[in-house]
Amino acid sequence: MRIIAGIYRGKKLLSPASEKVRPTSDRAREAIFNILYSKLPVSLSEINLLDIFAGSGAFALEAVSRGVKKVGMIDLDTRDLLKNVALFPNEKDKIQVMKLNAANLPQASVRYDVLFMDAPYNKGLSEKALRQLAEKGWLKDEAFCIVEVERSEDLPLPEQYEQIDERVYGLAKVFFLKYTA
Repeated sequence: MRIIAGIYRGKKLLSPASEKVRPTSDRAREAIFNILYSKLPVSLSEINLLDIFAGSGAFALEAVSRGVKKVGMIDLDTRDLLKNVALFPNEKDKIQVMKLNAANLPQASVRYDVLFMDAPYNKGLSEKALRQLAEKGWLKDEAFCIVEVERSEDLPLPEQYEQIDERVYGLAKVFFLKYTA
C-alpha cells in the first residue's frame, strides 16, 4: 500500500494488521480523486475532509499528500491508523484522529466539506453513519460525500443526501452524494 500522488507520492503505508481492514485500491482511489477534482468548486487546499471507518487511513493520507487543508479520521480501532499517521510527522497539524463509533457520534465541533466513508460491507453501517453525520452536524451544507460499499450492496439514503453519481471498481461500488443541511 502506498500514496499514489502529491508531495508524498510513492510513500509506503503500513498494511493493516487485521483482515477486517480493506483499504480502497490504488485504482479506485485515483479514480475517486479525479471525480473529486472535477466536482469541487474550490481546490483541495481549501477543503476539510472527514474519513469515517478510516481503517489504515490510506484515503485521508492520500488527501493530505494532495494538499487538503485538514483531515479528520474516525474509527473504533485506531491502531493501524495511528501507525500510518506517524509516518507523516510534518503534517501533524493537518490530521486529527478520533476514536469514535460512527453509528453513535457526538455533536460535531468541526464541519467538513468532503466525506469519505468505507464501512465494513453488508452491515448497514453506511446508512447509520450518514444519519448520524446529518443529525450531529458534522457536514457543511452542500458537502460532497463519497461512500464505498460492496458491489451488490444497496445504500438507502437519508433525506438530506442526493445521489450525483455511482461507479463500480472491482468488488466495490462507490456512491457520490451531495449533502443538504
